[in-house]
Amino acid sequence: MEKLSSELNEKLENVEYNYRTIENNINEAAMKSGRSREDIIFLAATKTVEPVVINHAIDCGLRYIGENRVQELLSKYDEYDLEKSDLQFIGHLQTNKVRQIIDKVSLIQSVDSLKLASEVGRQAKLHDKNMDILVEVNIGREENKSGVMPENLEELLYNIKDIDGISVRGLMAIPPICTEKSQICKYFENMHRIFIDISAKKYHNISMDYLSMGMSDDYREAILCGANMVRVGSALFGQRIYK
Repeated sequence: MEKLSSELNEKLENVEYNYRTIENNINEAAMKSGRSREDIIFLAATKTVEPVVINHAIDCGLRYIGENRVQELLSKYDEYDLEKSDLQFIGHLQTNKVRQIIDKVSLIQSVDSLKLASEVGRQAKLHDKNMDILVEVNIGREENKSGVMPENLEELLYNIKDIDGISVRGLMAIPPICTEKSQICKYFENMHRIFIDISAKKYHNISMDYLSMGMSDDYREAILCGANMVRVGSALFGQRIYK
């Protein structure tokens, strides 16, 4: 037990240090991009992270957490400190799993089809709520990744804008893995241009409030390129051990 307690204490101390580091980096990147720290949402990607560690990050000041998997979210839900944090869903979501999380999250970041949007709206209405969503864009055009292709984005937005029970609040993207920062920045810049173009069209029920892009290795570059929400996991919690 002493060994486990020591390991946990070390992990919590690392989270505190990492949290402060990430906050400083976000603040610096925000300033360089002509914005303030308050303009950027720091969301922690909590896949495989135990609730005691997540809650410690919340105690440090973290206010947004995101889960990638429905079953993991459900298994941890009662242990999250949701009085001081906001829970979102950030992973690929199957239509038959929507009903399991619709009353537990404030935002679904990964809507990429009319079918999924329709089911989110249907389930939201059953719970007498309106669900905020982001539309996921496959900015790298990768066959093995979810997300709507950029050229099909406007058609999807047009088709889902009048679905009862949902409100589109922005866009989300996961660019390809790049070896050079200049390469990843090209994807981020392209995504930001799309975000600005959609914003200018002022569609009914579509608000471009959030551009969610950038993760542990590239959140600073994402902010410099216009992101106002970043999803940081391993940089905060350490490298994951996937089962």
